[in-house]
Amino acid sequence: MLSSMLKEHQLKQIKKREEIEQKRNVAIASSVKFTSQMVHHLNEGVAQTYLNQRKLDNETKQLYTNIEHFSRQTNQWLTLMNSFNDSLKQLGDVENWAKVIENDMREISSILEYVYKTPTTTTTTTTTTSTQPNSK
Repeated sequence: MLSSMLKEHQLKQIKKREEIEQKRNVAIASSVKFTSQMVHHLNEGVAQTYLNQRKLDNETKQLYTNIEHFSRQTNQWLTLMNSFNDSLKQLGDVENWAKVIENDMREISSILEYVYKTPTTTTTTTTTTSTQPNSK
């Protein structure tokens, strides 16, 4: 009887060990699966972050290129506008010069008309007056 109880007890212990071993294997498999899924989930986040960073770097480079292009274009426009402004100033100077010349020509014309319309005695008087030395 004692030996049968001992055998029974040993069988129960073996079954319990097998049960514990199975449960341990199940727990290890579950923890491996959980760890694998967590790593996969974290890697997805890291991969997405890396892709976003690469996109941002590319967009930054493109933005820098666009800024350089717009800066050159703006400088060209400024040069063009300054040239246009200088041309307008020169045109204004030419217009002013033409008005001055026109006024001078009118004045000369009116003087010449006056000289030719007046009798010759006035002309000689004017001539003699103008040829006298200045008393300054």
